[in-house]
Amino acid sequence: MLRYLPIRKIHARQVLDSRGNPTVEVEVTVGEGVIGINGYTARAMVPSGASTGKFEAVELRDQEKDKYLGLGVEKAVQNVNTKIAEAVLGENALNQMYIDQILQYTDGTDNKGNLGANATLGVSMAVARASAMAMRIPLYQYLGGCHASRLPVPMMNILNGGCHADNTVDLQEFMIMPLGTDCFPEALRMSAEIYQHLKCILRQRNMNTGVGDEGGFAPDVKDSRQVLELIMEAIEKSGYRPGKEIGIAIDAAASELYDEERGVYVFPGESQMTGKEILRDSGEMIHYYQTLAQDFPVVSLEDGLHEDDWEGWKNMTKALGSHLQLVGDDLFVTNIKRLGCGIRLDAANAILIKVNQIGTVTEALDAVEMAHRAGYRSVISHRSGETEDPFIADLAVATGAGQIKTGAPCRSERNAKYNQLLRIHEHLGGLAIYQNPFS
Repeated sequence: MLRYLPIRKIHARQVLDSRGNPTVEVEVTVGEGVIGINGYTARAMVPSGASTGKFEAVELRDQEKDKYLGLGVEKAVQNVNTKIAEAVLGENALNQMYIDQILQYTDGTDNKGNLGANATLGVSMAVARASAMAMRIPLYQYLGGCHASRLPVPMMNILNGGCHADNTVDLQEFMIMPLGTDCFPEALRMSAEIYQHLKCILRQRNMNTGVGDEGGFAPDVKDSRQVLELIMEAIEKSGYRPGKEIGIAIDAAASELYDEERGVYVFPGESQMTGKEILRDSGEMIHYYQTLAQDFPVVSLEDGLHEDDWEGWKNMTKALGSHLQLVGDDLFVTNIKRLGCGIRLDAANAILIKVNQIGTVTEALDAVEMAHRAGYRSVISHRSGETEDPFIADLAVATGAGQIKTGAPCRSERNAKYNQLLRIHEHLGGLAIYQNPFS
């Protein structure tokens, strides 16, 4: 059995993500002997968000306006090939926690501001994948152990708004959750059918069927209530029962709507469609969600209030937390310090896990563990700027999170994760578990 697996080579390069923006790809070679002999090479690609919390780890960009509009990542690439390589070459790849600690120490900041979280994460993910290859076991099993067998329920984003689309929909994501089945392939089929029926409904009404960043449709719609009505119609036309077999999840991304100077949430799309400015304060936002959840089978609400409104989150959790999953994304940013604060205050009851928000695999695993110990649910999530790397599919199974956000059944960078979950389901065979996270 392998006990020591030295990191022999690290190489990073600049590649493109799903939005055509640069991101970091890292290759790591591990093993004994000469490179290429008794060695294993794995690569990892780092995602990027459009709707980002201000407390996220730093995504290092070059800021050179004449190259990729300032979005290049050559500095992060150089940090991998020089500073990080110098720090981790020769170290034991099987000790993921120690490798990630080296990455944090080499950076020396709380937010990865020196090296960039896109640099540290690329190395962390690639080391984990190379180690799994060397151990000749699947990545999900390497990260999660022999008990890793729970497939996640998809939160499938079928209609995009906010920062993820150029339309009048103010809330960022409207998702379906296939709850009424006992296996992942069936869940994926159900969701894809609803997605296709929604497309037909939009066409029939001469509404736009172009898609947003995460593959969901992006029509101009009067308000969130109309969005939910369209989704209900698609569910029913697919032959499924809303609230029984299919739940609805919403990502409000409220921090993007919040006007700090006025202390209110501004709904520009709804304002445009109604011809008058629509503003809501914290209490009105809670009431707004309450009415939507009463009238539609909403089971999960993400980022219902902005990232600094701890008092509002406490009030929202008190009002809605007994019957809704309240997910903190910008609120927690996959950071155990902020999550710990939320747990102490009884703010939210679930956390969104985005590995690039924190910058290493170990720190993401720590956040999941803290959440589960406190009775909080966790949701493994992609970013709006994604790649073909299916790492988070394995992570979802490894952690037993039971839920995953990775977009619509459209665009290869989204389907890469769903297809990997199909492979994992097949690999697990009769050991695979799929269950309603709310039951």
